[in-house]
Amino acid sequence: MGRRNQVKAIIFDLDGTLGNTLPLCIAAFKKSIEPLAGRVLSDEEIVATFGPSEEGTISALIPEHYDRGVEDYLAHYRELHGMCPAPFDGIVDVLEHLRSRGVRIALVTGKGGRSADITLEAFGLGRYFEAVETGSPLGPRKVEGIAGVLEKLGVSPEATVYVGDSPSDVTASREAGVQVVAAAWAETAEPEKLSTMKPDAMCRTIEEFAQYARSVWP
Repeated sequence: MGRRNQVKAIIFDLDGTLGNTLPLCIAAFKKSIEPLAGRVLSDEEIVATFGPSEEGTISALIPEHYDRGVEDYLAHYRELHGMCPAPFDGIVDVLEHLRSRGVRIALVTGKGGRSADITLEAFGLGRYFEAVETGSPLGPRKVEGIAGVLEKLGVSPEATVYVGDSPSDVTASREAGVQVVAAAWAETAEPEKLSTMKPDAMCRTIEEFAQYARSVWP
């Protein structure tokens, strides 16, 4: 995939792709929701609500405490970000390489806008992205997010690749008509499941992804 000089833009997912932020999300959900729900939540119960933004998780688990839950979540998310103080090793080098080659770089994440801003600020990555599309409490919107980025950047789906760590990222990329690289380097990734979905490429380490980037944009 990605014949030289034909791929003009690259869109990244955030959680589990740029950084190991999923454990941070779960920890912040527990600290914010459990006191309001009056019970202990399992990781699986929280993950089962993923797809919408964090606001969607709050709405699913404690709808009667929605406003307080959202504000508490964001406060704990910021407070606990020391669990994941930096992006994955090597990601910044790849972003620098892409930028040096004139590649258009964007972000499409299922995170809400406020939590995405917290992480981009903590990671120091905001300057790399020409366009950012975030999630919705109403449900997954990655297909719409990808379409929004393509419109903002003025690039075609055929000239764009999405990089994400979840099976739903592969599905959304296919629906949006863009190429897809499965990012299988996070501890939370599921390489076997990703492989069965036949992405255009799959990278199990950041170094593999760096090699991919250098081959497409030498």
